[in-house]
Amino acid sequence: MIQTLAAPVIPNPPVPVPTVGVVCLRGDEVLLIKRGTPPRLGQWSLPGGRMEWGETTAAAALRELKEETGVEAELLGLLDVIDGIFPARPGPDGKPGEITRHYVLIDYAARWISGDPVAGDDAAEARFVTRDEAMALVDWDETRRMIQQAYDRFAA
Repeated sequence: MIQTLAAPVIPNPPVPVPTVGVVCLRGDEVLLIKRGTPPRLGQWSLPGGRMEWGETTAAAALRELKEETGVEAELLGLLDVIDGIFPARPGPDGKPGEITRHYVLIDYAARWISGDPVAGDDAAEARFVTRDEAMALVDWDETRRMIQQAYDRFAA
């Protein structure tokens, strides 16, 4: 008698969400947005967002940049791919909660071509700042690392 063991099937299991981000450089400045919606409401970040069905990562990056800031740019290169895995807050026992969000963040460097930053879509504010200002405004280490990497590789 052959017995097969199968893992339980979970209907519609959660899957990571592919997203893009853009470190847009203009001279010695970098473009940031202040998030107007969750997650990370009110925090400074890179312009970016979810990919659409059938869209390339490069096209998604340029679209999100335009939608959130009104800025047009040329992509300079891929910076990195980052897993953003966010658990719920720890429970009373101090143990981390279950994973609530999992994003695959595909970050590009870009050079500004045209447009003055104007907050759009889910951005509450958009503006160019110096690298030092960006490092002080942004609170996530991975975002600061992407900004630094863009400056190291592509700043004039």
